[in-house]
Amino acid sequence: MNKYRVFLDTNILFSGIYSADGAPGSILDECVRGKLDIVISRMVLDEVVRVFKEKLPRAIPLLTEFLLGSQPEVVPDPELQEIERWTKYLRVGNACILSAAVTAEPDFFITGDNHFLENPYLKDLVTFGILTPAQFVKILRDSDG
Repeated sequence: MNKYRVFLDTNILFSGIYSADGAPGSILDECVRGKLDIVISRMVLDEVVRVFKEKLPRAIPLLTEFLLGSQPEVVPDPELQEIERWTKYLRVGNACILSAAVTAEPDFFITGDNHFLENPYLKDLVTFGILTPAQFVKILRDSDG
C-alpha cells in the first residue's frame, strides 16, 4: 500500500473523533496506525479545537490523544495573496483552507464540504484529488487489495 499524504478538513477530524464508525473514523484510525501522513493548517487546527470546545467539550481528551498519536504536520496559514487567488472560486474561509492545502501539496484533500467537492473549477486547478471520506476509504481498500 502507498503511504498517502492527506490534508484533512476540520469536518473530517470532528466526525472521525465524534464517531469511530464510518469513513472519517477509518481515516483517523489509519493515521494513528502510521499508514497515512496527515497535514493540516494552523487554521484547521484552531478551528477544530474551537468546534470541540463549543460542541463536544467532553471529547477534547480524545482530540488531544489523536493529535499526539498521529503527530500531524501543521503547515502555516497561507499568505494573503495566495488566499486571494482562490476567492474567485470560494468564500474567504474556504479559500484559506484550500490555499493551505495547495501550499502543502498533499496527495489528497479529504473533506465533507460541498463547497470544495461540488466546485466545478477546483479539480482542474489543483494537483491533488479532492475527495469525500468514503471515496478516500475506497482508494485505501483498493490499494490494499
